[in-house]
Amino acid sequence: MEATDQLQQQQQGSKERKTKRSIIDCDIHAGSFSDEVMDYLPRVYREQIKTFGWRLPSQNAMYLNGTGKGVKQDESFPKEGGSASYLKYFQTNFLEKYNIEYGILTGTGSYSIQTSPDADYAAAVCSAYNNYGIDKLLSQDERIKGSILIPKQDPILSAQEIDRVGSNPDMVQVIVANGAEKPYGNRFYHPIYEACVRNELPFAIHVSMEGIGINPAPTGAGQVSHYIEYRAARAQIMATHLASFIFEGVFEKFPTLKVVMIEAGTLWIAPLLWRLDQDWKALRSQTPWVKEPPSEYYRKHFRVTSQPIELPPKPSMFLPMLEAINADTNLMFATDFPHWDFDSPTLAFPKLDEQLWERIFYQNAAELYGLPQRRSESGAGR
Repeated sequence: MEATDQLQQQQQGSKERKTKRSIIDCDIHAGSFSDEVMDYLPRVYREQIKTFGWRLPSQNAMYLNGTGKGVKQDESFPKEGGSASYLKYFQTNFLEKYNIEYGILTGTGSYSIQTSPDADYAAAVCSAYNNYGIDKLLSQDERIKGSILIPKQDPILSAQEIDRVGSNPDMVQVIVANGAEKPYGNRFYHPIYEACVRNELPFAIHVSMEGIGINPAPTGAGQVSHYIEYRAARAQIMATHLASFIFEGVFEKFPTLKVVMIEAGTLWIAPLLWRLDQDWKALRSQTPWVKEPPSEYYRKHFRVTSQPIELPPKPSMFLPMLEAINADTNLMFATDFPHWDFDSPTLAFPKLDEQLWERIFYQNAAELYGLPQRRSESGAGR
């Protein structure tokens, strides 16, 4: 209890300093309005949706916590006015409130389209969401940057979508759900990575859709009963993708590719890397193309977002764990706005030294996404 109180005091003590400085938030869900997205779909799909609905696999199994599919309970979103009304709310109650210099939208659409067996339909819906996001959000505020939603169940169609909108400077990464038919190091996905490299875009994995639609069960032991178990499984699946990228040799084939791991936690990465390095030394003859320790591939090619960051029982353990995951170069701040487990920029971290705070809350993301450095030396908001 004493350690928890000490950690909370450290958090409160850093509140004033953080609110005065602008940040980059790397995980924001701005939402969308399906009737407006419909306008961006081909006629054949508009008519099908009017008759049969959106035909998206059910996500109900993911949210067993009664919070309305992850929406933050204490936020009152505008019920009328469509995207224009929501944008105004979003600017005032989030971007300006928390002094967000740049906010990375991790999707204006549902990841559930990536779990549909109908790849052509998925491609059309992804394109519609991407166009909707560009028109209704990104083009309306220079602080907002977007992620390209792709029909990952078909890598060729995915590459076409990346090439279609990848040159838009407001689209800063390609995004997929954590739940997948195959681990992301599999050569099946190579056309996607070729397109990412061609367009100089990171490949981002966001927790979601584990065990939904065409994806296998969320754990190696099968289905789970409760949402808390489902959340625990997310890191396991993300760890599988991380190991798959390394041992399948993706970074030898695509040496400039960067991968972003979003919303699966952070500190579990350290013991995983320790184990992977040990196993690589013992078993490297099986994967001779893996030329460096896995921890080096992680350092060079992976970035991870903070939310939901794990807080150890002893505050003294926190900074060593940050060091173990290369937080000064690899960790980027995220709130997960507006979800119920939102991490406030003023409370999410204990007190950090100035240089580390600057790297986590701004510089690491600016470097990855090619965003400008601070607009003033003080970092003060607009």
